Amino acid sequence: MDFGRSRDVISGLPDSLLCHILSFLNTKEAASTSVLAKKWRYLFASVPNLDFDDSVHLSLGKRNPAVSGEDYLKMINERSDQLSTSFMDFVDQVLRLQDNSPLHKFSLKIRDCVDIVRIICWILKVLERGVSDLELDMHLKWKSSLPSKIFLSETLVRLKLSVERGPFIDVEDVHLPKLKTLHIVSVKFEKHGIGLNKLLSGCHILEELNLEYISWCLWDFVSVSLTTLKRLTFCGEVMQDENPISVSFNTPNLVYLMFTDAIADEYSTVNFDSLVEAHINLQMSEDQVEQTRFSDSEGNMEGCMVANATELIMGICNVKILYLSVYTLEVCISLLSSCNLFNIA
Repeated sequence: MDFGRSRDVISGLPDSLLCHILSFLNTKEAASTSVLAKKWRYLFASVPNLDFDDSVHLSLGKRNPAVSGEDYLKMINERSDQLSTSFMDFVDQVLRLQDNSPLHKFSLKIRDCVDIVRIICWILKVLERGVSDLELDMHLKWKSSLPSKIFLSETLVRLKLSVERGPFIDVEDVHLPKLKTLHIVSVKFEKHGIGLNKLLSGCHILEELNLEYISWCLWDFVSVSLTTLKRLTFCGEVMQDENPISVSFNTPNLVYLMFTDAIADEYSTVNFDSLVEAHINLQMSEDQVEQTRFSDSEGNMEGCMVANATELIMGICNVKILYLSVYTLEVCISLLSSCNLFNIA
């Protein structure tokens, strides 16, 4: 490329390439380029990826030692309110500036006081624009459910939800015909296992499923039944009082499994016909540990088998790459001594 005497080589690049470069920055950083030159003023408005993080805006700086604790706390509260308003206005302005242009990714990370009504408006707006990658990471005291339109999107290919304190998921109708990746972290379902099963039933081509810190022990029955699924990661709350009652896997095309959980009372269905690699971390719940100690004190060794992971272990017997945690090995040894399941050469 011939730029003549121009020293600004970057500005000489095509707008489409500049927008592609800006798409790798968070939206605040991309917006800051608008002060570089006239050409850059509204360039970030054409970026197809939006990444909003309120922690970038809510930087209060270091505390002045001369300020008392009470005054400092008051100053923080006032400053936090101002920055929260500034953050919300910034998101509104960017979305307004972009209008209805096509949008690929929308990421929203919130840790502070942000108006719930405005959050819902943002979500609905990007869904209308045909977003294909939606990531919501929100730790708010939000007692209502997520907008139902999230689960009726015709365009979503990837969906990540991380909402530790709220909102929860309450789904009646689910239709996600293009969704291939679903990542759920610390999310509560209004109808427990039924809610998860309903959500998965509307994901007809799902290939990757990540469930992290989802407590199954409160549910009578949980089933992951997806013939299209290729990768499954589940990280349960193993250090809990109770263990899951019944867990079922009907995933004949699964090739990768990472599974951490307390041992269920039963595994009614285990279909891992295509499994290549598995990482298994089975542990006992607090109740199971207590039952084991009680059985040991009574001298009844058979009573040590407080839960049966036989079906799950047998379901991965044809795997090519296997990683077992120390806790899982203890479970296997317990199975060996109780049931003579395996012949060890």
